[in-house]
Amino acid sequence: MRHDHLLSAGQLTREDIEAVLDRAADLADDPGAVGERHADRLLALCFFEPSTRTKMSFDTAMKRIGGDTVDMGSVESSSVKKGESLADTVRVIEGYADGIVLRHPSEGAAKLASQFVDVPVINAGDGAGQHPSQTLLDLYTMRERAGLDDLTVGIMGDLKYGRTVHSLASALTNFDARMHFISPESLRLPRGVRFDLHDAGARLREHTDLDEVLEELDVLYVTRIQRERFPDENEYQQVAGEYQIDADTLERARDDLTVMHPLPRVDEIAPDVDATDHAAYFAQAHNGVPVRMALLDGLLGEDAATDGGDAR
Repeated sequence: MRHDHLLSAGQLTREDIEAVLDRAADLADDPGAVGERHADRLLALCFFEPSTRTKMSFDTAMKRIGGDTVDMGSVESSSVKKGESLADTVRVIEGYADGIVLRHPSEGAAKLASQFVDVPVINAGDGAGQHPSQTLLDLYTMRERAGLDDLTVGIMGDLKYGRTVHSLASALTNFDARMHFISPESLRLPRGVRFDLHDAGARLREHTDLDEVLEELDVLYVTRIQRERFPDENEYQQVAGEYQIDADTLERARDDLTVMHPLPRVDEIAPDVDATDHAAYFAQAHNGVPVRMALLDGLLGEDAATDGGDAR
């Protein structure tokens, strides 16, 4: 992959994706293959929102390729609490590190940050916008389990605010994939996302009931319905109950169905699914390390090019 930054899944071509996934597979087989190439490199972890998997896997990945990390810490303990702008924050951090991983509650924050620094910026989630490194590990997991072409994918849950959904759907337009989006009417894909997918030639259908498509699916990608988006608790409970799956639900699915989830889950996947052959979400989380190793190796490599880059 030859970019300055990773800001959205939309900037990735099929060639980019396959290059990262192939490299990740090599590193999964031989984690020491990178050696000490990045021994003098530091990666800044700037998380303005809570994170477990993304933050820890970037930290682990950077150390696995020979480098190290510096952590901005919580917003409450940083100069952001004093009113410092994002632009000033990243300008300062650029002087400490060779790359920045940024999670921020505002959509477009990573793109904004990239305009003020000369080190690579990786978008680790910007509000309801994008989460491209999550998408790369999602695609890696899909490829390991089901392949990426001639694939039927169901994406269920919060499609309106789910940044993992927006990124994944965009990236899947690079492959021969049929997409089924399952959600309550109130949490359908945003109009702009649907427009972009149609413009990219995506084959997609929208549903309110999983049963309409369950038997067709190779992959079911489940996301959490966010309780905080509902003004009425009873309304949330009614809708959330309709978008839960358990082992009984999956008896109607294909034997080789892969169930994924970006985590954390609440109650949308029952624990009894964990013991089935369908469950891939913990392996999916573990895949974040080799995928982010491959991503960092490319972005921080001395031969990284600026051609074919991002929207910077």
